[in-house]
Amino acid sequence: MKDQFDVWTFDFVEKGGAHPCVLISHPDICARAAVVNVLYCTSQKQSRQPKPFEAVLDVEDGLSWETFCDCAVFYSVKSADLFNQLGHVTLERRRAIRAKVRDLFLLNATD
Repeated sequence: MKDQFDVWTFDFVEKGGAHPCVLISHPDICARAAVVNVLYCTSQKQSRQPKPFEAVLDVEDGLSWETFCDCAVFYSVKSADLFNQLGHVTLERRRAIRAKVRDLFLLNATD
C-alpha cells in the first residue's frame, strides 16, 4: 500500500529515465487513486548546493546518497507505474518539504 511521503521510483521519460520520487498526494489518494502527485528527485550524486526549491534527502529516507527533491513542480503519474519502493521521508524532512511547498506556492494560512 502506498502512503504520503513514501519514496518510490518512477520512469520520468522527459528526464532521461528512472528516478526516485516522493508521493505528495493526500494519504487517502495515495492509498487508492489511479493517479497520484509526486515530487521528482535527482538520483545522481550532487556536487552543488541545493537550490532554494529543493529539499535534501539521503540514506535515512531510503536513498543511496544525498538526493535533491524538487518541491516546485508536482507531477501527476499513474500509481501503478510507481515501482521499487525505496523508503519513507523522515519527519524532519517531511517538515522541510511541506515548508518549501507552502512557500513556493504561496499557500499561507491567511492572505
